[in-house]
Amino acid sequence: MKCPACQHVLTEMKAGDIKVDVCQGGCGGVWFDNFELEKVDEQHEHAGEALLDVERDPKAKVRPEEKRSCPRCSGIKMMKHFFSLKRNVEVDECASCGGIWLDAGELRDIRGLYKTEKDREAAADQYFNDVFALATAEERKRSQESLAKAQKFARMFKFICPTYYVPGKQDWGAF
Repeated sequence: MKCPACQHVLTEMKAGDIKVDVCQGGCGGVWFDNFELEKVDEQHEHAGEALLDVERDPKAKVRPEEKRSCPRCSGIKMMKHFFSLKRNVEVDECASCGGIWLDAGELRDIRGLYKTEKDREAAADQYFNDVFALATAEERKRSQESLAKAQKFARMFKFICPTYYVPGKQDWGAF
């Protein structure tokens, strides 16, 4: 496989129980197949320490603004997105295979964002509340008003149509 950032040949490297492809002697980036990054993205996951200092060539030219091709999938361009809510690290992800490309130093930045998965989830919950709390409160109010109107209408209808005409409320007939 070729490096999506500098076109150097990627070499396989073992980190704990996973094998990743690194651009050793090139730009120093790391390719993670689907679900591999989550095994080394936290500080307490010691397997990821081996990937923090990949040998790199300072002369390797990397253009971060360019769309990169997936090293696994032929002809697929990867999507750029932020790794977390803090919006500190932008990663490249393949929509086809789910692999993630990290440039040199990005794994170190990711490992420094949150200490544990629980901290990451708490930050996501807080962000969701900050962004959507007002909108959900307004929608809840509208829903309650709509429910009150429907209940009022149902009470009025009850006097017009006695329950023995409502399907399922009688023991006789075709209902």
